[in-house]
Amino acid sequence: MSEDLFIPKLGQTVEEVTLINWLVADGSRVGFGDPVLEVETDKAIFDVEANAKGFIHFGNYAIGETVPVLTVVATIGKVDEVFSPGRTSFEEQQSPVDLPQTQVKLSQNKQAPGHPVKVESSKVFASPRARKLASEKGVDLSKIKSSGGEGVRIIEDDVLTFINHAPNVTPVASAFAREMNFDVSGLRGSGPKGMVTRADVEDAIRQKLVSTSNKINMVVPEITYPPANIIEKKSISTVRKIIFDRMTASDQLTARVTLVTEVDASELVGIREKLKAEKEKAWGFKPRYTVLIGLIVSQTLGEYRYMNARLSKGGSQIEYLENINLGFAVNTERGLMVPVVKNADNLDLLNFGKQYKQLVSAAQTGKISTEYLTGGTFTITNLGAYDVDAFTPIINLPELAILGMGRIQDKVVPIEGEVKIRKMMNLSLVFDHRLVDGAPAAAFLQKIKERIENPTMILIW
Repeated sequence: MSEDLFIPKLGQTVEEVTLINWLVADGSRVGFGDPVLEVETDKAIFDVEANAKGFIHFGNYAIGETVPVLTVVATIGKVDEVFSPGRTSFEEQQSPVDLPQTQVKLSQNKQAPGHPVKVESSKVFASPRARKLASEKGVDLSKIKSSGGEGVRIIEDDVLTFINHAPNVTPVASAFAREMNFDVSGLRGSGPKGMVTRADVEDAIRQKLVSTSNKINMVVPEITYPPANIIEKKSISTVRKIIFDRMTASDQLTARVTLVTEVDASELVGIREKLKAEKEKAWGFKPRYTVLIGLIVSQTLGEYRYMNARLSKGGSQIEYLENINLGFAVNTERGLMVPVVKNADNLDLLNFGKQYKQLVSAAQTGKISTEYLTGGTFTITNLGAYDVDAFTPIINLPELAILGMGRIQDKVVPIEGEVKIRKMMNLSLVFDHRLVDGAPAAAFLQKIKERIENPTMILIW
């Protein structure tokens, strides 16, 4: 009897995957635990392993097709059998412990994404019974109002009331709402049994944006599509949808201001050439300008803490963050990704460069853990390789600011009454003016400029 091979659950927020590549041929022999299929989520590429030994027979699913998790995509049985699933998919309600133990491997990572997130409710005034129930049900106590009024502790009945009136939200919709800092309470869902789906959250956010635009007398025009000869149509990938939503939210929900300054990078170029000559062989890599400036930015953020901040979820407070986690915008075949170097200000140049190299490689191959795609507090993006001088990058919410790096080029500049050729570049700092004023942001950018122009004291290796 053949065994069904299905797409396993790859975390609480993953509802569907894209089939990327079969790693074995249809009809070939496989052993238990052999990687047989690559699938893509919105964060990474996973290997699905065989859950039985025998001959694998593919289902009628094309590479590039998106399918729900728990879909049976192949069967493993005798050599003369064909694809013959016992069912087309496993019910969502089935307990994970009852499912066949299909193993999923995320290359180069110790753990797959999707582990439950701990609810931070320790500072909320609540009874022990209320805390226990909230923990069991995964409810954030900070979102519950006490029936006794302001300043009175939350009791078990308050938690029960919240649960009974809270909308039923899919994991993907819940995760997306958290990313967009959007409150789903009060939403009416369009999914089965009234569940709130990601599409419901997207529609609600768009309606809110349109409503805000109308309040300030902005007109949202209807777009007219003129006739055109379309040579190809391509579905928007899962990653591109994420980029679409995040960029739109950042553009609409922040008061962006861009500051541009020209920097003499001659000394920085000299240090990089010296490092290439002296350290490349021992280190196994040559540090990029993004790494050198990234380390400078990380250490400068430690002194200008007001730039390492974000707007609170409720929108009523500015949160100044202890850890400095530097994100780097990386172009990949799957779209823009932002791997994050954690506690970057505590690293020396060697370890900073190693982590950067490993994370960029993992992002470009799709083998990066979600742990290193989240938690950033400030982002750097470099378009210098494309001969771009200056630009206005989009802030990576919920961060406060992003720094854009332009190309380094020879320029004739006056220095102490003499004309000299120097290595010059532009830096573009985009920040949310709601959270920081122009002068403090300019002071932060000025300090970065000073340290790039005199890097020997900070770039210690």
